[in-house]
Amino acid sequence: MPSPRIVITYCTQCRWLLRAQWYAGELLQSFEAEIGEVALVPATGGVFRIDVDDAHVWNRKRDGGFPDIAELKRRVRDLIAPGKSLGHSDRVADGSR
Repeated sequence: MPSPRIVITYCTQCRWLLRAQWYAGELLQSFEAEIGEVALVPATGGVFRIDVDDAHVWNRKRDGGFPDIAELKRRVRDLIAPGKSLGHSDRVADGSR
């Protein structure tokens, strides 16, 4: 299996499947050549976590809510493709428009 593997763990009790699917689609679109797999893992207890291989990228409880998609893409990019431009997402991060 090619690497990296992104795992989105979401709470079924909270009905966060659609949110998890949306994040997965956005990541697949932005990193189509760099990602080996995106897995959606159902869980319970209010969990919403995104991991790249063994690195914790986002945890709803630790990081406070859900990530802005631009922030999530930057965090994933920094792990799997540090030289890749994210276009407008990078410009918003550095304050330019």
